Amino acid sequence: MTDFPQRIVSLQPSVTSTIAALGQLDRIVACTKYCVDVCPEVAERDCMIVADSWTAQSEQIRAARPELVIASVPYQEKAVTEILKTGARFLGFAPKTLADIYGDIALLANIVGQATRGNDLIATMQVEIEAVRATTTRSDRPTVFCEEWGKPLIASQPWIAELVEAAGGRFVGAPAAHTTIDEIASANPEVIVAAWCGAGDRVPLEKIIRDRGWTDLKAVQTKRVFCIRDEFLNTPGPTLMQGLRALAYAIHPELFAKPPGIRSLREEQ
Repeated sequence: MTDFPQRIVSLQPSVTSTIAALGQLDRIVACTKYCVDVCPEVAERDCMIVADSWTAQSEQIRAARPELVIASVPYQEKAVTEILKTGARFLGFAPKTLADIYGDIALLANIVGQATRGNDLIATMQVEIEAVRATTTRSDRPTVFCEEWGKPLIASQPWIAELVEAAGGRFVGAPAAHTTIDEIASANPEVIVAAWCGAGDRVPLEKIIRDRGWTDLKAVQTKRVFCIRDEFLNTPGPTLMQGLRALAYAIHPELFAKPPGIRSLREEQ
């Protein structure tokens, strides 16, 4: 074996998409079906499909003969036990902020022998975020509620709150925290964004607004309710830049063109 692992099992799309951005996708010998959604080129390779960080199965992982298994939150204790049972080296990530994500990218880049490329990737992301921030500096800052799950109602992660701020909005509530329909109604956000984990772009906006009794909220009255593809916001890696563009459009459509991966309540009605 060389100094760098040649056979990697990726149990989370953020890992796969980062390794792909580093030009090292050929090292991935197994990944999840969700990785294929984020990184379609995986489907063109002879790559095993295995369960993810939440439902990992040791026999599947062993069959891929990995030198390294990489996973990321969310974990389940049973799944971690399954990973450890394989005997393979295991690396687990648990990012919360953009700084954490940059650190994870740098670590992955070092693991696959692409430190310089990793630094370049981080710098590219930072430049794009700052360019969006600069564009919105003189604009109003509408309040924005972003949710990563509907039942129970859970606000999006801290890194998404940071992207909302960069895109010229003010994040409503505590990131990653459980909240209630009434709390959000009281906050009366001007923009609502739903990006449910595992739901792709299929969040039923009109239904959730109706079921929650939110029809009188500012965001609903002005039709500023959006679904952004799950993998664009909930995958802590390079694909976040697609999420940033979608958020920027949702918050300041007068400044940004509509990108792929975002759908509005107006389109359902």
